Amino acid sequence: MIRLKYFLNTVFIGVFLVFSACNEPGTLIDQNTEISNHNWSYTDKIKTDVKITDNTQPYNIYFNFRHSADYRYSNIFVLVHQTNPNHQTKTTRYEFKLANPDGEWLGNGSGNLYSYRLPLQTNYRFPAPGTYSFTLEQNMRDNPLKEVSDVGLRVERAR
Repeated sequence: MIRLKYFLNTVFIGVFLVFSACNEPGTLIDQNTEISNHNWSYTDKIKTDVKITDNTQPYNIYFNFRHSADYRYSNIFVLVHQTNPNHQTKTTRYEFKLANPDGEWLGNGSGNLYSYRLPLQTNYRFPAPGTYSFTLEQNMRDNPLKEVSDVGLRVERAR
């Protein structure tokens, strides 16, 4: 039964990754990385590069997060390291609420998985054109953080 559960989760993640590669208009990147064995360690930093050609345009930047129903917390703390084209890095710590006080998950559920698109910055204007690197790092007390399926970043033009 447990093998069937992990098989179905793996199939779901594969289908999601295929469809997430088909970006909507205005989306610069929507990239997710599967977390090995659903255990996100401090050392497993997820890096994504985004090429910005028009810095006059505002953008929305989101943290994509997916966990199983067995995730034991109602929140997550994440460090986001943003490195600009001049190699200067700014680090921001975010806390995201994932469940109501009664334990009801706030994400979109599908089977045993819950998905979130959580805003990091909205209507953000990058200071200059160029390639920006984003590195995502879990910042919870547990290491590794269990029951995390995948993590990623989405950058889209603001509407």
